[in-house]
Parts: sequence; C-alpha cells; structure tokens
Amino acid sequence: MFFHTKEPLIGILAAFATLAVGFLMRPLGGYLAGHFGDRYGRKTVLFWSLLAMGLATVMIGALPTYDQAGVWAPVMLILLRMIQGIGFGAEWGGAVLMAFEHAPAKKRGFYGAVPQLGIPLGLLLANGVFLLSSALFEGDWVWRVPFLISFVMVAIGIFIRMSVQESPDFEKAKAEHKIVKQPALEVVRSDWRIIMRIIGLRLAETGGYYLTTSFMLSYVVLASITTKEHVLWGTLIGSAIGLVSHLIYGSLSDKVGRRPIFLIGAVFTILFGIPMFMMINTGAVLMVVTAVSLSLLFSHDPIFAVESSWFSEQFPAHVRSSGISLGYNGASVVAGLLPFIATGVYGMVGWIGPAVMFSMLGVISALCAFRTNETAPVIVEKQAVSRVPSRARTV
Repeated sequence: MFFHTKEPLIGILAAFATLAVGFLMRPLGGYLAGHFGDRYGRKTVLFWSLLAMGLATVMIGALPTYDQAGVWAPVMLILLRMIQGIGFGAEWGGAVLMAFEHAPAKKRGFYGAVPQLGIPLGLLLANGVFLLSSALFEGDWVWRVPFLISFVMVAIGIFIRMSVQESPDFEKAKAEHKIVKQPALEVVRSDWRIIMRIIGLRLAETGGYYLTTSFMLSYVVLASITTKEHVLWGTLIGSAIGLVSHLIYGSLSDKVGRRPIFLIGAVFTILFGIPMFMMINTGAVLMVVTAVSLSLLFSHDPIFAVESSWFSEQFPAHVRSSGISLGYNGASVVAGLLPFIATGVYGMVGWIGPAVMFSMLGVISALCAFRTNETAPVIVEKQAVSRVPSRARTV
C-alpha cells in the first residue's frame, strides 16, 4: 500500500526495511529512558514512552497510501515508525523494573516474567484483530481499523501508569544520594561488557521471534507453500500458551536459576532451525501451526521470561534502567534487520539460509549465557554456603 512496486519480493523487502527503521531507533529510546529513568524515576518514563508509541501507532491508521499521496506516503510511514521505535525503546526497561523492583528478592524471576506477558498478549490481540478485521472489512479498512482502535490500549495503559507507585529501589537510591547526572554514560563506561553480553543473550529470543512471526508470513507466500493465515494461527496458539509458559519459566528460574531456564530456549533454537522449516515446507496446516507454536513456546518463551530478572540483576539500582535498556535495545537493532536479511538470503540460497540463521542465533546466545553470572538468590546463596568451610558452618 505504501511502496510503488509490482514485484512481490521487492515490496516485501521495502516493508521489512520500514520495520527495521523502527528498530534502529530503539537504542535512542533506550538511552533516553535509561537516563531519565535513573535520574527522575521509572514512572515518568513509562507515561511518555506509551504516549509517543501509542499516538504514532494510531496515526499510521490514518496515513494516505502511495496512490493517494505518492512518495510522501512512505516518508510519513517511516517517520511514524521512527517515533514508534523511540517509544518502544523507552518502554521495556521501565515496565520490567516496575515489576522487578517491587517484587520480593526470591520471587523476582516470577514477577519479572509478568510484564513479559505483554508480548504474547499483544501478539494475540494484534493478530486476532487483524484476522477479525479481514473477516469484517474490505479494502483499506482491513489494515486501518487495527491501527485506529489501538487508542483503546493507549487509554488503558495511561490509566494504569498514572495509578502505580514509583519503584522502591529508585526511591532508595535517591534517598541515599546515589543518583548520578549521566547514568547512561556511567554504565557504558563501567559495564559495557555486560551490555554487550546482553545484546548477545537476546539474539536467540528476539531474532528467532521475528524470523518466526514476521519473516515466516512472507516466506510461505513467496515460496507458494500455504497462506499467511496458517502462520497467524500458529502465532495465536503459541501466544495463548505463552500467557502461562512465561509465568512457569519465570517461577522455575527462582528455584533452579536463570541460566538453566535460559539455556532451554537457546539450545532449542540451535536444534530447531532446520526442522522448523522442514515442517513449514510440507504445507500441511497442522505442521505449519505446530512449527510456529513450538518455536514460540520453547525458543522464545524461556529466554524472554528470565530476561527481565537476569538482566536487571546485573546492574546496581542507580544505573539499572540505563544498563538493561541499552543492552535490550542494542539487540533490537540486529533483530529488526533479520527479516530483511532473511528475505534476501532466501532469494539467493533458498530456505536453508534462514534456517541456519535461526540456529546460529541460538549458538551466539548460548555462548553468552555461559559467560554471564548466575544471579538468582537461591543459587547465589547456595554457592556462598558451599565456599564456607564445613567446620565454620557447624559453628
């Protein structure tokens, strides 16, 4: 609707490039959110990030198409995607910290997984609305209505955010005069290695997620395998299961540690790349739906469920918002480009290229996991006790 081309592959590449633009802006949003979140509080950032992201989303639904406005149509779309990207980049760190920093220390894995439900629930709502819109409307209204009615979610989100209390960890850091003028710069100077590891840790989760939910929609059409609706149904089922699986994975991480749960997802990503595409390539509805659902359940969910707690525990409270936001959004830049890259790779070497890409993301994340400290209190306490001589423990 926004790019003047009759070649399907070029049109899809243009659409994925527009998707990537939003991701490229996320580190800027993460930097701003980290800076202001560590200086003035998590609550303030959450309000403005939602407002920016929500208004940009609603306005996309009102944009003129290429036939109506010519080249200005994609220009306006890209500008709104940039605003969306900044808003989302500012969003995640504040959202998870509000849950993580309010939670009891030994249940932070579970409570940290709760805001992560926004991904499967949002995906469930978004794809459900698009399927319903396709059934109820015709022409432009099929894609406009889902964007326009998102103002409902914005209104609900603002109401919730105005009513929550500020993070106790931030209030404590403020009371102890630990607030610094440039928290984002300080965390980059002191903990840049941790930030780089977080970028690597996220690749299996976020990269695998967008290959499964975004690239796969175009792949099944380009390869003439099946309709995109079958991929959407797999996404819906996987997302519905994710509303429970995230809480289970988060709770388990409080009992057995963050790393073991994380590695479930990373190892599954390594092993499932080629089998997933082989299942999709059959074209059978059951196989397509199962492949997409399994990818979300075992590749994405265990990693995403523990990210909020594991990443947050790597940083002290006065630079925590900056640290996790920069690491999280740094990975988003790579993830946003992957559907575009995967489409180009498919055009050159076929399905095996994106399949190997999927598995390699798991390899990178698994290697980073072994280099990242375990931080779950139950494991840290056991390790501390095991280092104390047995005679001292008896005394």
